[in-house]
Amino acid sequence: MAEEKHHHHLFHHKKEGEDFQPAADGGVDVYGYSTETVVTGTGNEGEYERITKEEKHHKHKEHLGEMGAAAAGAFALYEKHEAKKDPEHAHKHKIEEEVAAAAAVGAGGFVFHEHHEKKQDHKDAKEASGEKKHHHFGLRVFHK
Repeated sequence: MAEEKHHHHLFHHKKEGEDFQPAADGGVDVYGYSTETVVTGTGNEGEYERITKEEKHHKHKEHLGEMGAAAAGAFALYEKHEAKKDPEHAHKHKIEEEVAAAAAVGAGGFVFHEHHEKKQDHKDAKEASGEKKHHHFGLRVFHK
């Protein structure tokens, strides 16, 4: 049982005892294939990098908006406290509280918008890299 084990290869079958010899002139090998290596890009490398850069930009703006919303909300609470603490200038503090609350709501809307843009860029980056498959309308088709 000292037989040699023969491996079954799908491509480039060689005859017994034949070794691979690349062509000296850089032309075609013994199997008819070119010996030159050609590397071609998909054309989406720049697009993918641009989209990921935009995604990071939107993420940064989203975080800035979150900080702005938190700061405006904190200032609104401070002015509410000041309105109770200083009854002589309560009307002024109430107006500033409402302005700060409106600014907090606006900043929250900005955060929501930037989050949506970041998600869209993430989706576009996946498509540009070829990682994501297209599904039409999010529906599955079943055949009988």
